[in-house]
Amino acid sequence: MSFPEPNAPSPAGWPAPSEQIPAPAPQNPDVLADLRVAWGWRDLFFFFIFAFVSSMVLTTLVALAASAMFHVPLSAIQDGSTLKSGILIVGQTLWSALAIAYLFSVVRFRTTEPFWRSIGWRGFPSGISPARFLSGGAVMAIGISIAGRFVDQDVDLPIEKLFDSRTSVLLLMGLGVLVAPLVEETIFRGFLYPVIARQFGVPAGILATGILFGLLHAAQLWGGWGQIALLVCVGITLTWVRARTGTVAASYLVHLGYNGLLFLALVLGTGGLRHFPPHT
Repeated sequence: MSFPEPNAPSPAGWPAPSEQIPAPAPQNPDVLADLRVAWGWRDLFFFFIFAFVSSMVLTTLVALAASAMFHVPLSAIQDGSTLKSGILIVGQTLWSALAIAYLFSVVRFRTTEPFWRSIGWRGFPSGISPARFLSGGAVMAIGISIAGRFVDQDVDLPIEKLFDSRTSVLLLMGLGVLVAPLVEETIFRGFLYPVIARQFGVPAGILATGILFGLLHAAQLWGGWGQIALLVCVGITLTWVRARTGTVAASYLVHLGYNGLLFLALVLGTGGLRHFPPHT
């Protein structure tokens, strides 16, 4: 079979080179690269199952270990105490490490690329200082704190029990600054967001991930629907930052600045964690 020479006239019925039908305009390559991940909906489904089961099991195991170590019956722990707050925080910290290990195994099974880059941790856009995102998170914390003064003023939130003692607050600060921003951004903005946005579009991915982020904290804020709504707004903002910059590192710094300023305000407001108002 012979083929026409490169400069020869096109055979009858073939379009000439200048008449070739143009290819569809490609989508934004940055968006495509940001959403091109090796995992999908089935992986998200199994992760949700893992998250629920492992959280329950770990909390139970930590409670049993604390009961044996401090010679406290489980009934006393369930009734509420500083020990219970510590158990919840330690359990959450252990679960966070287990969750990262689970995601690592999923990503390594799907691709040979480096884990952190595959799950969205990339460099910052050219010309943008990382400090901009850290300060942006602090500004958001101020705005959310002001808005929070106008909602749920007469509601006792479950999370307030974690602020009854210096020990539990220190543990919570460690979790909220050192662990939560890293793990939550990796899960929500790194693992969940690309799959949702690839299927339904970036705006839907931002909205859905923000709502899921707020619902994750609903148990801590149960009854404070205004506070939950504000946290959904925080989640939407964090996902928007990740979508706009193409890196989880940006939303991580915003999250870190947000949590960091809230805890700094707590330290200053309690005289260096020495004076805790009742029920706060």
